[in-house]
Amino acid sequence: MQQLVESLVRLLESYRGRDKVIRTVCYGSQLVGGVLTRKDETDTSSLQFGKSLLLFSAQLSHCRTVLRLFDDLSMLAYSHSYGLGASEQDTSIRWISVLNNVADQLYYPCEHIAWAADADLIKVKSDKWWLFSTVLWGTSLLLGILRSLRVLLLLKKKLKKYERDEGDSRHSQLRRQMRGELLSILSSMADLSNAIHWMPPGFLWAGRFPSWLVGLLGTISSLIGLTQMKTSESEQSDSTETSSQ
Repeated sequence: MQQLVESLVRLLESYRGRDKVIRTVCYGSQLVGGVLTRKDETDTSSLQFGKSLLLFSAQLSHCRTVLRLFDDLSMLAYSHSYGLGASEQDTSIRWISVLNNVADQLYYPCEHIAWAADADLIKVKSDKWWLFSTVLWGTSLLLGILRSLRVLLLLKKKLKKYERDEGDSRHSQLRRQMRGELLSILSSMADLSNAIHWMPPGFLWAGRFPSWLVGLLGTISSLIGLTQMKTSESEQSDSTETSSQ
């Protein structure tokens, strides 16, 4: 129990970890709140609790929006370090990643303008800026899915090569990488479904998801993100210990 608490504290002490926890709680609250508000309205206690959870979820979402006001510089630093992806061996992955970085970089100022408009800090209509940010988010997710599919194809070729040339020496590592890419695809598809839901009515299934389904898809994506973050930290810790021995 103490180890679990210490792990949670370490997670909350980092900005990235705290954001993932807030995101998970946000969508989890929306999932439970959405389910409770669908029940018989005669059960007033459950209905009221469900509405409270939906309000709590909305406040957490707003909290994440405010925190993202400070993400532009870190995203710019990452985009600058990646550049045109000269270190990438595969051309497709290189240009997909570059376009992904462009979409991510443009997303932040669009969301900031939409937030500032809703807060009456600037005198513009926020609707079109929320639309721009949603389109950019969806574009980034779609590019991420394409990138993961390409990586999976390359990993599959590598796996066949090692089976033919070197036996089982790297099978477990490659399969672990493939599982990670599959989880990334599942996470991005869940988020992309929600992004389409938030598009203007008439576009695919825009506006048709009930609150509990939005919460369910977001919770799935968030839990995958937490799992991948934990796995990445464990692998980095293992590699550090190995190099120090």
